[in-house]
Amino acid sequence: MTSPPWSRTEFEAQLRARGAGYHIHHPFNVRMNSGQLSAEQVRGWVANRFYYQVNIPQKDGAIIANCPDRETRRKWVRRILDHDGWDGNEGGIEAWVRLGAAAGIDPAALWSQRLVVPGVRFAVDAYVNFARRAPWQEAVCSSLTEMFAPQIHKDRLANWPAHYGWIDPEGLQYFRSRISLAERDVEHGLQVTLDHFTTRAQQERALDILQFKLDVLWAMLDAIDRAYP
Repeated sequence: MTSPPWSRTEFEAQLRARGAGYHIHHPFNVRMNSGQLSAEQVRGWVANRFYYQVNIPQKDGAIIANCPDRETRRKWVRRILDHDGWDGNEGGIEAWVRLGAAAGIDPAALWSQRLVVPGVRFAVDAYVNFARRAPWQEAVCSSLTEMFAPQIHKDRLANWPAHYGWIDPEGLQYFRSRISLAERDVEHGLQVTLDHFTTRAQQERALDILQFKLDVLWAMLDAIDRAYP
C-alpha cells in the first residue's frame, strides 16, 4: 500500500531533520571550531574548500541550463553572481581568496589547486556531475544543505578570532556575507522542493538527494582530515 504524502509542514520538517548529518558535526569541523587545529590544518582546509567554492557557479550554471522556467532562472542566476562577482562586487570566490591570504596562503597556490587532495576533488566533481545530469528540481533540492549553513558561518565568526588570532579578521568577510545570502537562497530552494516533490515516493527521493549532498560535504572533510592529521 502506498504511503500518503507528508504535508508541506511535515515534509519540510523531515528535510530539516537531516541537519543532524551536516558537516558542522564532523570531528574535523568540531576541532576547527574549538581551536584545536594547527595553522597547517587550517590552511589545508581553506585550500581544499576553495575547490568547492570555484565549482559552485558551474553547478548553478548546470541547473540553469536544465531549467526551462524563466522565473526560476532569473532567481537562480543570482547565485552565480554571488560567487563570481560583478562590477563593483568581488563575489564569494574572491572573498575566499582573501581568506586564504589572511591565513597565509599565496593566492597563486590557491588558484593552482595543487593543494587539493583527491578525495575532495572526487566529491566535488560528483556533486557538479549530479547537477548536470539530474532533473533541475533534484539539483535544486541538493542545494538545501544551505538550510544548515548560517550556523556554521556564525560559529566561525564567533570563534576564529579567539582561536586563530594569526588570521587577519578582515579575511573572514566570506563568512559574514554568506549568512544572509544562504537564508535568501534557502527560501527559494525550499519553495521549489516543496512544490515539486508532492508524492511520498518523491518526498523520500528528495530526502535521499539531500543526504547525497550531506555525504559530499562529509566526505570532503574525511579527505581533508586524513591529509592533515
